[in-house]
Amino acid sequence: MLYWLAAQLDFPGVLNLIRYLTFRAGAAVMTALFLGLIIGPRFIGWLRVRQGKGQPIRDDGPQSHLAKKGTPTMGGLMILTAMMVSVLLWMDLSSTYVWACIAVTMGFGAIGFLDDYDKVTKASHKGLSGKFRLLAEFIIAGIAAMLIVQHNGTALYVPFWNGPALDLGPLYYVFAAFVIVSFGNAVNLTDGLDGLATMPVIIACMAFTAITYLAGRADFAAYLGIPHVPGAGDLVILTGAMIGAGLAFLWFNAPPAAVFMGDTGSLALGGTIGVIAVVSHHEIVLAIIGGLFVVEALSVIIQVFFYKRTGRRVFKMAPIHHHFEQLGWPETQVVIRFWIVSFVLALAGLATLKLR
Repeated sequence: MLYWLAAQLDFPGVLNLIRYLTFRAGAAVMTALFLGLIIGPRFIGWLRVRQGKGQPIRDDGPQSHLAKKGTPTMGGLMILTAMMVSVLLWMDLSSTYVWACIAVTMGFGAIGFLDDYDKVTKASHKGLSGKFRLLAEFIIAGIAAMLIVQHNGTALYVPFWNGPALDLGPLYYVFAAFVIVSFGNAVNLTDGLDGLATMPVIIACMAFTAITYLAGRADFAAYLGIPHVPGAGDLVILTGAMIGAGLAFLWFNAPPAAVFMGDTGSLALGGTIGVIAVVSHHEIVLAIIGGLFVVEALSVIIQVFFYKRTGRRVFKMAPIHHHFEQLGWPETQVVIRFWIVSFVLALAGLATLKLR
């Protein structure tokens, strides 16, 4: 909105700063951060009144989690509100990539909200059926993939290899949708401890702030040997808004959490990062930067696969953060160590920008 207004006025005087991506990215961070901190207390109080008993806690989970009964969920609404206000204020809304990201953010957020609402109203941790959720997610991700491919092609770029890109043709639509849906659900599975998913999401956004900016610049992209995606640089405002909103939420989600993100936030944030990776042609690098989320999801898949076939468990409990809790690690120790792992993986992912 502010970008459009400044453009109509031909960026006079101090408004000329709005031309610069770096200024708008910084403004997006601060806008989302301050808005999240301002609305947080009242929003949490409203959720507590509306939900009563809060998010249902699994009886078969770690016993220490039973003390969290009564903590409200759907805190993702606070994140999405701060994030979307910031995006609408500072982003160039004429970009197709922007609308593809917004479609996934709001679409996945709506699915997560329905899931959280179902859990709270029925006082059950089951929520919506898995088949319905996946179908709805793939429809939304497929629409986003079509919007992106119109301007971005169907090439898959492989890190550590300076050869030609792989043109997947029509298969790329399926691949892109899979990346978006799988990453959304991977973040959702990770969101099981206070602050565990929030900081790794922020770290991943920081990494993709650099990647989208560099991919949007023809000179930097040519120097680094990465695909140049005209218009991708605009997504630094989106990643900035996610960072600011995430930091504001972490203020209230830090142990002991006053509010849970819920599927409303985790699905939306994970899906949005997946779209950003697709736009910037760094889908494979996403698996490195978001390696923590990948491991969390794989731990669940491995656990279910082996248990159904052998009746035995590979991990003491899945997702894998519960495995370490069962080994005797305190919750805060699991969270901070996983943050460190996430930071190291983000650095490894950024290293691929030059190792080609």
